[in-house]
Amino acid sequence: MQFNNNAQAIYIQIADYVCEKILLKEWPPDEKIPSVRELAMQMEVNPNTVARAYEFLKQQEIIYDKRGIGYFITADGNKNAAAYRKLEFLEKEMPLFFRNMYLLGIEPEDLKTKYEKFKKQYS
Repeated sequence: MQFNNNAQAIYIQIADYVCEKILLKEWPPDEKIPSVRELAMQMEVNPNTVARAYEFLKQQEIIYDKRGIGYFITADGNKNAAAYRKLEFLEKEMPLFFRNMYLLGIEPEDLKTKYEKFKKQYS
């Protein structure tokens, strides 16, 4: 995974990656997810960074751990991941997006057709 050094902390970027897997339904509720070491190897980061991401996701009630077995998606993991990501988007990404729209003279109507086309790709 390519990390954005100018954006959020790496553990938050890893948490976002996990949320994306959940929201795309690649990791369904109650499914075991990669161990800290497995994900650290996949992402080429220190296991402590993944452990910190998993602890953050536990606090958000997106994942839970079964001692000695591993980490799993909570029953409400999809809902909680969506709520977390939505809040992050509205507070951090949306203001920059609106600023760029304003600077470039883009109106909301200009986006409607493009957004509908985008949605069809993922339906």
